[in-house]
Amino acid sequence: MKAMIFAAGIGSRLKPLTDEVPKALIPLNGKPMLEHVILKLKAAGFHHVIINVHHFGQQIIDYLTANDNFGLDIQISDESDYLLDTGGGIKKAMSFLQGDEPFLIHNVDIISNVDLRALYDYHLANNPLATLLVSKRETSRYLLFDKQSKLCGWRNRETGEVKSYFPDFDPLQYTEYAFGGVHVLSPKIFEWMEEWTGKFPIINFYLSICAKTDILAYPSEDLSLFDVGKPDFLAKAEEWMKA
Repeated sequence: MKAMIFAAGIGSRLKPLTDEVPKALIPLNGKPMLEHVILKLKAAGFHHVIINVHHFGQQIIDYLTANDNFGLDIQISDESDYLLDTGGGIKKAMSFLQGDEPFLIHNVDIISNVDLRALYDYHLANNPLATLLVSKRETSRYLLFDKQSKLCGWRNRETGEVKSYFPDFDPLQYTEYAFGGVHVLSPKIFEWMEEWTGKFPIINFYLSICAKTDILAYPSEDLSLFDVGKPDFLAKAEEWMKA
């Protein structure tokens, strides 16, 4: 099974920690956050992994080499010249990710107790274009899903901004979920991306096509999830892992 780890971020929210090292190598409970994600993927049966790099990318490559790629087939998608955002990053890695099986995407700064194999199997059973890990956690921006768990729109609670390609869209009629930075995609996704080039966010892409195809939620009621790209959550994640 194949997976991609987003590790190209500059880590501006973690400054000054990221002034000399990439966010992916910031230690968390004794190990770099990248190692936590790699080992979680390996335990779930993902043995072919591609990692995008940008900020201090060579440090990530050297770390992988020093650890013999943790026994996995690990490739690098080099974005050192130009950051492509999440959607552009996936499309750049197309030659690696294409095939007959779905692939999983995991942000390097997401630490959680989600069962990645169960998420992958849920995607296989339902066969949508994409399956998104979501939860009811507090945030300012929410994805909006209908009663069949299909993505229909997006809402920013703080600004009131709403995005949807459905006519006469009323956000109050839908269920709000926070995206968890982990998703499973069918390789058919690249057919939908043909007209998308360069840098673009995957969420904007999902919103543009969700009225034409199925983008499903994978809600997890007992999910513990930490976005450790923020200093306060870095400390909370360490406490959770030690407990």
